Amino acid sequence: MDVLELLRLALPVMLRGLGQTLLFALASMFLGLALGFALAIARITEWKIVRGLAAAYVSLMRGTPLLVQIFVIYYGLPGIGIEFSPIGAGILALSLNAGAYLSESIRGAVLAVRRDQWAASYSLGLGYAQTLRYIVIPQALRSAVPAISNTLLSLIKDTSLVSVITVAELMLTTKEMIAVTFRPLPLYMTAAVIYWLISLAFEALQRRMERRLQASA
Repeated sequence: MDVLELLRLALPVMLRGLGQTLLFALASMFLGLALGFALAIARITEWKIVRGLAAAYVSLMRGTPLLVQIFVIYYGLPGIGIEFSPIGAGILALSLNAGAYLSESIRGAVLAVRRDQWAASYSLGLGYAQTLRYIVIPQALRSAVPAISNTLLSLIKDTSLVSVITVAELMLTTKEMIAVTFRPLPLYMTAAVIYWLISLAFEALQRRMERRLQASA
């Protein structure tokens, strides 16, 4: 079987796996961003207990491998009566992990906003939440976009790890085709190119977002 015939056979199957990969990536991005914002705010709050719990969570998630986190959620939690489907466990693990990393990028950008911006906002009668929403977060986002985008790009590649819990995403479907055709090199190279093209598309979106934020500054 030549390479073209191999790709004609394998690509439809791999592209179905790509759909699952995009599902995992997009769902984890949105949930991870929401969690990242919440953690970032918790890390800068005046409440020491909340700040400490958020810091401990971020340290735990950044200090342990994502693969171990997937195993704990999918294989470990059923031992205490908490069960997830493979898709649910994969999205949850990716979101919890991404949220920890995103929170650090967002927290750093928020802390980079000058303190006189906060003081000026308070002098106008705005409260803490209003200052964050209308003054601090818009400024922080402009500087945080590159770091956030890098984390989200890494998340796309990390979706390959959910293949270990039998989710039929791009990497697992590639392995299944290799088991049938016994042609690992061209199929792994094809999977690598597909991941690369997805990353290029998200990089283009990142550049567009950066231009729009700079234009609105």
